[in-house]
Amino acid sequence: MKVSFLVILFLISVSSCSSNNEHKLADGSSSCSLQHYQLIANHVQTGDGLGHGPDLGSDEWKSVIEYKLGIRGEPATPARTSDQWCRYIFNEINNTTLEQSNTSRKKVETAEQLSPSFACTESQLGSVEDLICSHDDLALLDRRLSQVYQQAKFSLSENQISRLRAMQHGWRKGRNDCWKSDAQQRCVKKIYVDRIATLQAKYQLVPSTGPFNFYCDNAAVSKVEVVFYQTTPATLIAKYNETESIMFQQPSASGAKYQGRNESFWEHQGQARIVWGYNAKPMTCRLLK
Repeated sequence: MKVSFLVILFLISVSSCSSNNEHKLADGSSSCSLQHYQLIANHVQTGDGLGHGPDLGSDEWKSVIEYKLGIRGEPATPARTSDQWCRYIFNEINNTTLEQSNTSRKKVETAEQLSPSFACTESQLGSVEDLICSHDDLALLDRRLSQVYQQAKFSLSENQISRLRAMQHGWRKGRNDCWKSDAQQRCVKKIYVDRIATLQAKYQLVPSTGPFNFYCDNAAVSKVEVVFYQTTPATLIAKYNETESIMFQQPSASGAKYQGRNESFWEHQGQARIVWGYNAKPMTCRLLK
């Protein structure tokens, strides 16, 4: 455990009461001792590293100490001949050490945030994992997906977790196929963004609105149930005829348009055009209010 400089100063002050090296002021209080100066010198470099520099405890030495700590000429800095000078310097050293520690911690945290959830030393040159390790935005997406994946697992049974793990393994194979793409980085980014949104919607990890029921005139089973999720990009999960589809919002000149694998949903002013299945005919549906 690191002992505070103030505690060290107190212990030294107590032990120095019987020391022959103790300096006395006019009021009888102890001034800075040689031990205090040495402790300060251990933390603030005043020489050139070759043994050249001001004498320990001299006014020139104290001036250099103040300069190195950025407090020379500051109104709050005590006089160099006062007993308060050493105590003030120890406080400044403590503050500087704390700031440096916080800066180092933030650098470590930043480095961790920019690293993917897997060890880059294990990635193979030319692989998708190597691509992720080489791009901060992809590394952050990988770490974000890992967090969302853990959130999804939290409330699941063991059987459900096993199914989720199998689905994630299949997704990872699809991600690795991005090495075939002419735009590998764009491919990897899209597959991560879509996967994060899928897990958030499927396991209700983000706010949602709905369900909304749409009734379709030309459908054998007329009701399509829709829930909208505040993911990025926005998603919906639609249920129809005991099947389910997740769809992603698409650019649209009017209304709200969503596209799934073989399904689509296009709603405008309470009326929706829904396609359900490969080459299926569009259904015209109305929102039940």
